[in-house]
Amino acid sequence: MVRLLSVLVFGLFLEAVGVVLLSQGLKEQGELQRFAFDELLRFVQRALTNRHLLAGVALEAGFFGCLLFLMSHGDVSFVWPLTSLGFVLTTFAARFILHEPVSPLRWFGVFLIVLGAGTIIYTEKLREKEKATAPQMTLPARS
Repeated sequence: MVRLLSVLVFGLFLEAVGVVLLSQGLKEQGELQRFAFDELLRFVQRALTNRHLLAGVALEAGFFGCLLFLMSHGDVSFVWPLTSLGFVLTTFAARFILHEPVSPLRWFGVFLIVLGAGTIIYTEKLREKEKATAPQMTLPARS
């Protein structure tokens, strides 16, 4: 479980930083003035040269790679709920890197996510403990 949690934490940091970079890059892009093919083409060309957007996409791809590893080595009912901790890290990144205001009610929501993730981890530890203490069935030796 320690290995899975280590990969998860690494992946969640990739995701949080990636989301911050995507946000910065999209704000640098500005909005489409009109929805026309030539305007859309210019927007895409600017996006393909925006270092924040490109770095954000690369980090999100790294997170997806971590997620693939996690899903192939752990139970979905354990791994997937823990990815919600990405919202926690992203909220901290938004507050302290992007300097976005975060209301007390929103911080309470973040606390609830942490509480839920803690519950998931606790249940996994209980499950591992039950497996360790369960009597092992052995087949009688053949003569």
